[in-house]
Amino acid sequence: MPHKEKTINNHDGVGIDVGIKNFAVCSNTDVYENINLSERIRELEKSLKRQQRKLSRKYDNKKKGGEFCYKNIQKQVKVIQKIHARLTHIRKEYVRYVVTRVVKAKPSFITIEDLNIKGMLKNKHLADSIRKQNFFYFRTCLEQKCKQNGIELRIVGRFFPSSKLCSCCGHKKVRLSLSERIFICDQCGLEIERDCNASLNLKYAMDYTIIT
Repeated sequence: MPHKEKTINNHDGVGIDVGIKNFAVCSNTDVYENINLSERIRELEKSLKRQQRKLSRKYDNKKKGGEFCYKNIQKQVKVIQKIHARLTHIRKEYVRYVVTRVVKAKPSFITIEDLNIKGMLKNKHLADSIRKQNFFYFRTCLEQKCKQNGIELRIVGRFFPSSKLCSCCGHKKVRLSLSERIFICDQCGLEIERDCNASLNLKYAMDYTIIT
């Protein structure tokens, strides 16, 4: 995923909306894809499932009174652990890459949402996808990089309707389902990609907490 070096004009700020479709959408038009949808990750996850099934068969064979070899099971467990470690490394490395790219643009401030990650993980349909995105790790890395580079990091509250507000006129759209990827304002008629609209609202948010 090659990117050209970009500096934000006039030391402008940037809002960042994180999600599942794309990992991060920035108000300066930068979009960072969901790495979990990449071929590299998918192949590793397929391999993980194959190895887990292989381990399961070994345990099933033991339960049925078949030949049991403790060393073979331990060996298989280590294979699975290595794949898990590889997946974790790739995902965290990508988060660090995104943070570095954002900070290198030299914004005067960065604004993100205070996500209720624990609450989000209670959604059984999205929990696995949310966990793989490493949102908490992203915030931790972003805080560290902002402190090192003297960038103001702003956090807006969990109930800030970043997706429902029109970034042009400020009108709030009461009903907006997750399936609606294009935000259409009922007031001014603005049509804009949902996550891009959210990132702009975060950038221009007036109610926030400065943490760096």
